[in-house]
Amino acid sequence: MNAMPCPCAGASPERRQPDRAPLFAECCGRFIEGGATPSNAMELMRSRYTAYVLGDTAYLRETWSEETRPADLDASADPARRWLGLQIKRHVPLDADHAEVEFVARYKVGGRAHRLHETSRFVRNEAGRWLYVDGIVSEA
Repeated sequence: MNAMPCPCAGASPERRQPDRAPLFAECCGRFIEGGATPSNAMELMRSRYTAYVLGDTAYLRETWSEETRPADLDASADPARRWLGLQIKRHVPLDADHAEVEFVARYKVGGRAHRLHETSRFVRNEAGRWLYVDGIVSEA
Protein backbone atom coordinates (compact mmCIF):
# COMPACT_ATOMS: atom_id res chain seq x y z
CA MET A 1 0.00 0.00 0.00
CA ASN A 2 2.89 2.38 0.70
CA ALA A 3 3.84 2.48 -3.00
CA MET A 4 0.34 3.48 -4.13
CA PRO A 5 -0.60 7.10 -4.90
CA CYS A 6 -2.19 8.81 -1.91
CA PRO A 7 -5.99 9.07 -2.25
CA CYS A 8 -5.88 12.74 -1.19
CA ALA A 9 -3.49 13.46 -4.10
CA GLY A 10 -1.71 16.04 -1.94
CA ALA A 11 -4.73 18.37 -2.15
CA SER A 12 -4.23 21.96 -1.06
CA PRO A 13 -5.64 25.35 -2.09
CA GLU A 14 -2.40 26.01 -3.99
CA ARG A 15 -2.37 22.62 -5.72
CA ARG A 16 -5.68 22.37 -7.57
CA GLN A 17 -4.72 19.79 -10.20
CA PRO A 18 -1.61 17.86 -9.19
CA ASP A 19 0.45 16.48 -12.05
CA ARG A 20 1.39 13.48 -9.91
CA ALA A 21 -0.14 12.43 -6.60
CA PRO A 22 2.43 11.85 -3.84
CA LEU A 23 2.89 8.31 -2.62
CA PHE A 24 0.72 7.21 0.29
CA ALA A 25 3.79 6.58 2.48
CA GLU A 26 5.08 10.13 1.85
CA CYS A 27 1.70 11.79 2.35
CA CYS A 28 -1.16 10.51 4.54
CA GLY A 29 0.40 7.12 5.23
CA ARG A 30 2.92 8.70 7.60
CA PHE A 31 -0.02 9.81 9.77
CA ILE A 32 -2.36 6.83 9.36
CA GLU A 33 0.25 4.07 9.57
CA GLY A 34 3.51 5.76 10.48
CA GLY A 35 2.68 7.41 13.79
CA ALA A 36 3.53 10.95 12.64
CA THR A 37 1.26 13.79 13.76
CA PRO A 38 -0.29 16.26 11.29
CA SER A 39 1.25 19.70 11.82
CA ASN A 40 -1.89 21.60 10.81
CA ALA A 41 -5.62 21.16 10.23
CA MET A 42 -5.23 20.79 6.45
CA GLU A 43 -2.88 17.82 6.82
CA LEU A 44 -5.35 16.28 9.26
CA MET A 45 -8.24 16.91 6.83
CA ARG A 46 -6.40 15.21 3.99
CA SER A 47 -5.48 12.22 6.15
CA ARG A 48 -9.08 11.90 7.36
CA TYR A 49 -10.32 11.86 3.74
CA THR A 50 -7.77 9.14 3.00
CA ALA A 51 -8.93 7.19 6.08
CA TYR A 52 -12.50 7.34 4.76
CA VAL A 53 -11.31 6.05 1.37
CA LEU A 54 -9.48 3.18 3.12
CA GLY A 55 -12.29 2.51 5.63
CA ASP A 56 -9.97 3.14 8.59
CA THR A 57 -12.47 3.74 11.43
CA ALA A 58 -9.76 3.57 14.13
CA TYR A 59 -7.86 6.54 12.66
CA LEU A 60 -11.05 8.55 12.24
CA ARG A 61 -12.04 7.93 15.88
CA GLU A 62 -8.53 8.82 17.08
CA THR A 63 -8.58 12.15 15.20
CA TRP A 64 -12.15 13.19 16.15
CA SER A 65 -12.73 15.37 19.22
CA GLU A 66 -14.12 13.28 22.06
CA GLU A 67 -16.83 15.90 22.70
CA THR A 68 -18.38 15.51 19.23
CA ARG A 69 -17.31 12.01 18.11
CA PRO A 70 -20.31 9.75 17.40
CA ALA A 71 -20.44 6.56 19.45
CA ASP A 72 -21.44 4.47 16.43
CA LEU A 73 -18.79 5.69 13.98
CA ASP A 74 -18.09 3.03 11.36
CA ALA A 75 -16.25 4.00 8.20
CA SER A 76 -15.75 0.48 6.87
CA ALA A 77 -15.11 0.63 3.16
CA ASP A 78 -18.42 0.45 1.31
CA PRO A 79 -17.91 -1.46 -1.94
CA ALA A 80 -20.80 0.49 -3.49
CA ARG A 81 -19.03 3.83 -2.81
CA ARG A 82 -16.05 4.86 -4.93
CA TRP A 83 -14.17 7.96 -3.82
CA LEU A 84 -13.07 10.13 -6.77
CA GLY A 85 -11.06 12.95 -5.27
CA LEU A 86 -10.55 15.71 -2.77
CA GLN A 87 -10.29 19.44 -3.39
CA ILE A 88 -9.23 21.75 -0.56
CA LYS A 89 -10.84 25.12 -1.22
CA ARG A 90 -9.33 26.96 1.74
CA HIS A 91 -7.41 26.42 4.97
CA VAL A 92 -7.88 29.20 7.54
CA PRO A 93 -5.90 29.17 10.79
CA LEU A 94 -8.14 31.15 13.19
CA ASP A 95 -5.58 31.24 16.00
CA ALA A 96 -2.84 28.92 17.30
CA ASP A 97 -5.33 26.22 18.35
CA HIS A 98 -8.31 26.60 15.99
CA ALA A 99 -8.67 26.31 12.21
CA GLU A 100 -11.19 25.72 9.45
CA VAL A 101 -10.80 23.75 6.24
CA GLU A 102 -13.31 24.00 3.40
CA PHE A 103 -13.25 21.04 1.04
CA VAL A 104 -15.16 19.17 -1.63
CA ALA A 105 -14.98 15.38 -1.70
CA ARG A 106 -16.36 13.67 -4.78
CA TYR A 107 -17.62 10.08 -4.87
CA LYS A 108 -19.92 7.71 -6.76
CA VAL A 109 -22.53 5.33 -5.42
CA GLY A 110 -24.18 2.97 -7.85
CA GLY A 111 -22.80 4.91 -10.80
CA ARG A 112 -24.27 8.21 -9.57
CA ALA A 113 -21.86 11.07 -8.78
CA HIS A 114 -22.09 12.97 -5.46
CA ARG A 115 -20.23 15.88 -3.85
CA LEU A 116 -19.70 16.52 -0.16
CA HIS A 117 -18.93 20.23 0.32
CA GLU A 118 -18.07 20.97 3.94
CA THR A 119 -16.40 23.60 6.07
CA SER A 120 -14.80 21.67 8.92
CA ARG A 121 -13.69 23.00 12.28
CA PHE A 122 -10.54 21.75 13.99
CA VAL A 123 -8.98 22.29 17.41
CA ARG A 124 -5.50 21.55 18.74
CA ASN A 125 -5.69 19.76 22.09
CA GLU A 126 -3.45 20.11 25.16
CA ALA A 127 -1.09 17.45 23.76
CA GLY A 128 -0.63 19.52 20.57
CA ARG A 129 -2.63 17.15 18.31
CA TRP A 130 -5.13 18.53 15.80
CA LEU A 131 -8.64 17.03 16.06
CA TYR A 132 -11.75 17.28 13.90
CA VAL A 133 -14.63 18.95 15.81
CA ASP A 134 -17.51 19.26 13.35
CA GLY A 135 -18.50 20.69 10.01
CA ILE A 136 -21.14 22.60 8.12
CA VAL A 137 -22.24 20.88 4.91
CA SER A 138 -23.06 23.20 2.00
CA GLU A 139 -25.34 22.49 -0.92
CA ALA A 140 -23.18 24.45 -3.38
